[in-house]
Amino acid sequence: MDNDFSLKGKVILVTGGTGILGYAFIKALFNAGAIVGVLGRNEAKANERANEIIDAGGQAIALIADVLNKEQLEECRKKVLDKFGKIDGLVNAAGGNVPEAVLQPEDDIFSINIGGMKKAMDVNLWGTVLPTLLFGKSIAESGGGTIVNISSVSAERTLTKVLGYSMGKAAVESFTKWFAVELANRYGDRIRMNAIMPGFFITEQNRMLLTDGSGGLTQRGKSVIKQTPFKRFGEPSELGGALVWLMSDASKFVTGTTITVDGGFTAFSGV
Repeated sequence: MDNDFSLKGKVILVTGGTGILGYAFIKALFNAGAIVGVLGRNEAKANERANEIIDAGGQAIALIADVLNKEQLEECRKKVLDKFGKIDGLVNAAGGNVPEAVLQPEDDIFSINIGGMKKAMDVNLWGTVLPTLLFGKSIAESGGGTIVNISSVSAERTLTKVLGYSMGKAAVESFTKWFAVELANRYGDRIRMNAIMPGFFITEQNRMLLTDGSGGLTQRGKSVIKQTPFKRFGEPSELGGALVWLMSDASKFVTGTTITVDGGFTAFSGV
């Protein structure tokens, strides 16, 4: 019996592969049979994670690049094509919040750090668009495949403080739908693009906003838990099922949509 959820033999790259959520993504892809490209700026971490897959009997490659650096991404693409001959999928997991794009309650709302906002927009939006353009071309040339972007509940619900991050992720939502339609117009069902909208997962970027450093929660962290019907943060591994489904033939009639994995956060009115 065929397994529509299998990714056996598919070469799938994960930007942000050296991050916390990226680690969960590469493990889920490996477990589904994929050949994984671990792309990130941290060379030691990328090599460590690629070697972990290889040691477990899989195939992987470490790719060192900044997602905003076209030349570095092109070098990564060449490295993958030289080794595996194709690219079947891309997970745009690079992104996150930056301190300069946080607006505190006591800050003057009319003196927003524009440079900080642009920095957050760059890494979240253009850090998704640029890899899509470079690796997506190879996906098309390889016969087709799937691209999954990473959105955020901040694109749908207003979260205080994180203006730059929220604008960046809202733009990712728009890009996902627009590009999915244009891909379908040009390639039919051969190339699909969708997104995953995570709720609250503890990462390096949000740890100081949600936890107090001593095992407890900040007031913001407590507010998040109160708003989440499951009354807990998500575990990174809990994103794997949605990713494998979107990357696989089990979702082959799905494009231009966003799968929310948030413990009910966006569904709850608070009452």
